[in-house]
Amino acid sequence: MARPRKPLLSRDRIVATAGALVDAEGLGAVSTRRLAAELGVSGPSLYNHFRNKDEILDAVADSVSAQVDLSMFDEDDVRDWRTALYDYAVSYRAALTAHPHIVPVLAQGPGRRPAGLRVADTVFGAMVRAGWPPAQATHIGALMRYFITGSALGSFARGFVDDETAYDPADYPHLGQAHLLAERQQRVDEGAFETGLRALIDGLAGQYETVRATPKSS
Repeated sequence: MARPRKPLLSRDRIVATAGALVDAEGLGAVSTRRLAAELGVSGPSLYNHFRNKDEILDAVADSVSAQVDLSMFDEDDVRDWRTALYDYAVSYRAALTAHPHIVPVLAQGPGRRPAGLRVADTVFGAMVRAGWPPAQATHIGALMRYFITGSALGSFARGFVDDETAYDPADYPHLGQAHLLAERQQRVDEGAFETGLRALIDGLAGQYETVRATPKSS
């Protein structure tokens, strides 16, 4: 009986396997040797698709960027720029929180990654189309990336231990409930993101009115 054929090695298969490793064990788990073993191939065969580990991690990061919904920026979408930015931020954060270990790579910027560049291009184009000057549209794209990736880099709530004795009221008179934060992580972190996002967009809306009221120089 013929032996079953191994699945053909492909970029997509390498990226999916590397992404699963990153999700399960973090960035340090990815090496060409480990990947080759997981894929059941020889190490050198990976180099037919990627030059090195950094390229593989770039591709994993880009696969996460590709999960971000950008439909709210379509020219025929009825959402205004404020609602579009809000919905985009929620989708972007959802993609990052589903894959938190790859966030440090994404936080470095899109580089040459196609999906990452598509995100940047789409947001910039939508803001210019909405009436923002190009320089400020660039600032908005950067601001959104800082805020969203920053929120996904770690948990505020998990930064506090669940030991009540760690917060002596003589030293920390306002942290009497801090030991409860860890068990309420999702509610605290999502509430903080929602509060910050709405404040950010409200602030931009105020700037937008000023921009629209300022006569354009000839």
